[in-house]
Parts: sequence; C-alpha cells; structure tokens
Amino acid sequence: MISLTAAAALLGTACTQLKQPEPEPYFAETPAPPKQELRWSNGRSPKSLDPAKAAAAPETDVARALYEGLTDLDPRTLEAIPAVAEKWEATDDKRTWKFFLREDAVWSNGKKVTAEDFARSIKRLGKLGAETAHRELLTNLRGLDEAAKVSEPAVSSEVAAANSVVSPTPLETIPSPSPTSTPVPEQGIVAESPTVLRVDLVHPDKDLPKLLAHPIFRPVFDTPEKADPKATPITNGPFKLASFDAESLILDRSDTYWDRKAVKLERVSFVTAASPDKALEAYREGKVDAVSNAEFSPAALKLLEPFDDFRRTAHNALNLYEFNTTRTPFNDRRVRQALAFAIEREKITEGELQGTTRPADGFLPAGANGEQKLVSDVQRARALLDEAGFPDGSGFPVIQLVINRNDAQQRIAKAVAEMWKKNLGIDTNILVREPGELEQARTSGAFDLIRRGVVLPTADEAVSMLAIFGYAEPPTATDPLATPDARLEFRRENGPSQSTDPNAPATPINAPILTEEEAVYQLRAIPLYHPTSYSLVKPYVKGFDLNSLDAQSLKSIEIDPNWRTR
Repeated sequence: MISLTAAAALLGTACTQLKQPEPEPYFAETPAPPKQELRWSNGRSPKSLDPAKAAAAPETDVARALYEGLTDLDPRTLEAIPAVAEKWEATDDKRTWKFFLREDAVWSNGKKVTAEDFARSIKRLGKLGAETAHRELLTNLRGLDEAAKVSEPAVSSEVAAANSVVSPTPLETIPSPSPTSTPVPEQGIVAESPTVLRVDLVHPDKDLPKLLAHPIFRPVFDTPEKADPKATPITNGPFKLASFDAESLILDRSDTYWDRKAVKLERVSFVTAASPDKALEAYREGKVDAVSNAEFSPAALKLLEPFDDFRRTAHNALNLYEFNTTRTPFNDRRVRQALAFAIEREKITEGELQGTTRPADGFLPAGANGEQKLVSDVQRARALLDEAGFPDGSGFPVIQLVINRNDAQQRIAKAVAEMWKKNLGIDTNILVREPGELEQARTSGAFDLIRRGVVLPTADEAVSMLAIFGYAEPPTATDPLATPDARLEFRRENGPSQSTDPNAPATPINAPILTEEEAVYQLRAIPLYHPTSYSLVKPYVKGFDLNSLDAQSLKSIEIDPNWRTR
C-alpha cells in the first residue's frame, strides 16, 4: 500500500509534468546586434527634413536628431533640459525670457551656432504661414501672434489618426482691453548678443522652455527653400544625414556635435513600413529593433498586450465635448459639472473604443500632474443638477449634441446620452454632421455641446490650454486679476460655492485660461478620452522611453550587445 506521503509526492510530480509551459516574455526575441545601430520602423518615409514642417513622426524624430534647439525634453519626465542654451531666466511675470547659448555649439560646417540663428529661424516660421507645422504654437510669441492666427487649421475627424490640431476659437466674444501701462516690444524674438536670445510673450508662460523644445523651433543654417536639394544639409544636432531615399533614411553620429561623447549610437536607420502588418513582420524577423507610429488594430493590440517588449501610453491629445456657454442653462457651471460627473469614461474607453484609448479625468494626459479631477460621481452630479434647479432632470431642455459622421463617435455619443438619461434624467438629441458642417455649427454657435479633437504637441501647459480654449488679449497691467495666481486666489475666495451669483465667472472675460486647474474649474468643455501610443522595442535597446509626446531622444539610446534572456 502506498503511503500518503508517497502518494502526495507522486501527485506533485504528475502536476509538475502536466503544468503548462511558461509563456514567452517577448513578442519577438532576437540576439542583440554587435554594433551601435538602431533600426527603427517609424512609419512611412519623411516628407521633409525641414524642422519647420515637422508636424508628426517620423519628421519630428528626424528633426530632433539632425537639429538641436535652445532646450530639449527629458524623455522620461518631459521636463525642459539644457541643449544649445546652457541656462535661461525669466522676469517675475514670466513674459520675458532670456536664453544663454553655450560657446561650444557649432554647425556641421564648423561655424558657431548663434542667437541670431535662432531669431532668424523662429521669425521664418511666421513667414512660412500655412507651411509651418503647428503654427498655433507661435500664438503666444510677441511679434508672431497675429501671423499664427491666419488660415487656421481645420477640424480633424479622428484625432488619433489625423495628426492635426483643431483650430482654437474663443468660446465667448472677448472685448479688447485698454492698452497696458508698460510698453511691450513689437518684435519679441531678439538676439541681444551672439549668445543671448530674448523672447517676449503675449501671455505669461512658466513653461516656455518646454515649448521651445518642439522641433519647429530648431534653427536652420540655410533657408531650405533656397538650399541645393542635392547637398547634405548643414545641421547642429547629435546626428548628421548619411543617406535618404524612398526606402530608408540613415543618420550617422555627428563629429561636430558639442556633446558627441554622450551619444552612444553610431548609426540610426529609419526603415519605412507600408503597413502595421509589415512593420510587425520586420520586427518578428529581427530586421528592425523598434516599431512605433503604427496604427495597430484592436485585435493586434490584444495580442501584443501581454508581451514585455510592447509599450503603451496616453498620447498628448484629447477628445472632448465643448459647451456653448452662451446658451442657458449651460452658462451655469453647476450644470456643466453635473454633465461631466455623470459620464462613466471607463465604460466608453473599454466598451465603445475596445481599450484603444485612456479615460480623460483632466485636460492633459493621465499622470501629467499626478491627480484625478473629473472621475465619475453620479451622486454629486445629481446634487449639482438639483442645486441648479433641475431635480432629476425636471425642466431641463433636450441637449443638442453635435458630432462628426464617424462610427466610433456615434457609438460614444449614444453611450453618453444613455448615461445622462440614466444618471440625470436628461434627454439628448444627437446631430451628426459632415466635417464642414461641424465647423460651421461651431462657428455659428448652433449647438449645446459639440465634439472636438485636439492634438497638443507640446508639454507647455499654458499653450495647451490656449489650444483647447482659445486666445484672448492679455489683461491690463492695472487689472487686479492680471496674473494666473491672482485669478486662482479670486476663484478660491469668490467661487460659486460662496458667491451669491453661481454664474459669475471667476476669470475676467478678457483673460485666457492658462492652467489646467483653472480649466477644470471653469469646465467649458468635458474631457472624454486620450488616444494612446504604442511601440515595440527589443529588450537590448536601452533608453527608448515612450512618453505622451512620442518624443524620443536618440542621444540617450544605446544597444546593449551583451543582453541575454534572463
């Protein structure tokens, strides 16, 4: 007779033999290459090498490699770090900045990089007009603000795929303020010396160094329109152009870059891919080391999700429903809050959008400032609506919700309408419009709420808020609420919870929204979700950090030739 101990041992052995094999940790495991070369599938071939025209990847990635700006972004934190500018300083009101250039920054032809190179290149952005990528980023630069508003970009039908910015339009008619008591220079981009650049702003901006890290602000030595198209461009970045054709673009490490010792990669090969499937095939076969800028299908994402070499993050873009605050009852902040809190965003992102997006509990991507703000709270939503005079939705008008003709947007609108009906007792009329009709409805104000998609190509908080909510003239110098801090303090002391007038704005009508905190308080729009970015990166590639801007620093990437499966 077999003892209990022996039986247990036999059973344990049998269970071990029947145990399922451990899943593979990586989607595609290949040996590490012996040299410092990154083979990167980053979409199709770049349309231009001109940084002024770098709207999205792969152009933005190439511009970051070939050219260096005044500042750069830490790819992990998205904080501004020194680049050509060693340091910078600002006046107390954050409207005038000075950047101090390093002496050892040179072009690939050996000539020094000067403040005049930056001044000329930034002013060129205004002259290029509609050819400048993300021209709205110029709007807060004194002297370029008006040029930035000409021929505004069009509304994108699907922000995740369009790589374009919705033109920001003021939500209210904003009167012109009286002239400021302190003279402001007409031209705000001035080279005060070969190593000092002054930048004057329309509105205060504590994050200007983050804005100037964007590729469009990188300097060019020659005007690309007049340069010989067959000649190798003169650049100042960590890499130089080696070859460029329809199949690939190859960059080699620059010998003239001031910080060349910090650059580990000797070569970067941008390998074009005709489709996401082709990119995946090249990655699995070991022909590329990283894949990004690919629109994977929901089925492919579910397949890739478990693997350690698959990465995903919220993209710095936003889908939202904008209020028409000139209409009653949407001019009551309590009503806007109630509608926002009644939406269960997780159900939308996991249901209608099949897990391809992230719920937006604020106007910037999750994790940008470390706290949630607009999570679903049905009880609070009902209390706010009751306080506004519409208990259980009684007497509330049918909401006119205008959206674009897109299957996903129609599914989202129906889900939101059901939530408003279930949670608040409010009915919604969904009006589907073509792109041109959508913009016409927005311009004319023929909506209660309207769907918008906005790409935010910078980590600059103020510029991102201006892109969402529109622009206004700065407050007067004598205005007691002329600074963001003063406005926020006014809000805390005189908000609707303590004011006799619940509709009284906390921000003066001639002051723009410059902070996300103020945007959440004003709530002129309901953030819904952030699109997501994806990448596949071989484990031997070190320093390839995915972030909400899809801003890679090739300077910090290296190949670990000794990597082995642990």
